[in-house]
Amino acid sequence: MEIADIVSPEAVFTDIKATSKKQVLQELSRRAAAHINCDEREILNVLIERERLGTTGVGQGIAIPHGKLESLKTVQGFFAKLETAVDYDSMDDMPVDLIFLLLAPAEGGADHLKALARVSRTLRNAERCERIRGTENTDALFAILTDDALAA
Repeated sequence: MEIADIVSPEAVFTDIKATSKKQVLQELSRRAAAHINCDEREILNVLIERERLGTTGVGQGIAIPHGKLESLKTVQGFFAKLETAVDYDSMDDMPVDLIFLLLAPAEGGADHLKALARVSRTLRNAERCERIRGTENTDALFAILTDDALAA
């Protein structure tokens, strides 16, 4: 599974303005709902439930919120580069500015885990994250995210 299999150029955002983790999750839920024709509240509830189990702020300014939805047929990804980093209760207590939202079908256990692993490997690459943080163009961000030459 490649990043390009789960995120499209239209699902990459650089214009999210938020001052808290909750606002980020609300805005991403709204945008994801419009993109996949799903209920915004359902997405937000799934994400909040997952956060109650433990933070999805993995460190180094990165968060990978994720959850499963009954209404989905395939894994869907959404990437956001925040204008200003927010407190996300991350494992390293650092604010988050790069967020990869991952939504999977309720019955998609293996695919969900494969996608989570792929996203984690992709964002663990320091050079890739540095390049992402250095651009504001969504097409460029998509290209950097999906560039296999930057494999971790």
